Amino acid sequence: MANNPAPRTLIRRPHKVVEKEPKAVWKKRTASFSRWLHIYLSMVSFVVILFFAVTGLTLNHTEWFDGKEVIKKYTGKVPLKWVKVKDTATIAKLEIVQYIKHTSHIKGEIGDFIIDDNQCTLSFKGPGYSADAFVNRETGEYKITETSLGVFAVMNDLHKGRDSGKKWAWLIDASAIFLALVSLTGIVMICFMKKKRFSGFVLLFAGGIICWLLYYFLVP
Repeated sequence: MANNPAPRTLIRRPHKVVEKEPKAVWKKRTASFSRWLHIYLSMVSFVVILFFAVTGLTLNHTEWFDGKEVIKKYTGKVPLKWVKVKDTATIAKLEIVQYIKHTSHIKGEIGDFIIDDNQCTLSFKGPGYSADAFVNRETGEYKITETSLGVFAVMNDLHKGRDSGKKWAWLIDASAIFLALVSLTGIVMICFMKKKRFSGFVLLFAGGIICWLLYYFLVP
């Protein structure tokens, strides 16, 4: 009998593992930070975006909310020594403004304070609100016409920053910065999404072209 040959030992050669190059640290951090910033800025600015979206619609259709104005009239009298003076420079402007606002519950900020020979004219302005006061310099008596235009007029004026004061103007600036950051962080995020990057930028440029075309053909 022939001796069976010794079995061959199967020698498995280790496969070479191709290691993927680790993504640069700065890319990971940039993508992570952009995602974090985008999410939380979106949540913080959600109410702001909603407000400006709604008021953009109401501004474009102000006729929907016509006839909402409420007119009230007030009368009163300021101390005569504040207005019956020879030198108009000595008229007590600050005292008159504070007195009228306190006694007649007038809102808004003082816009104009015009002094004539016979009377002083005061104009108060606020979002969706105005009040005009006429003070007789001979008697100290005044008449006020107050006009309130309703909640949608208030919202529209806030959208435009009209008669809303410096603090509200700062809030509009902050809102604009928030919205710009939300947009920019969204663009940064898509730069790190290989599968959606090309289609995302195609849609970005397509959206820009569509906006330009709408402007070109629809705006006279």
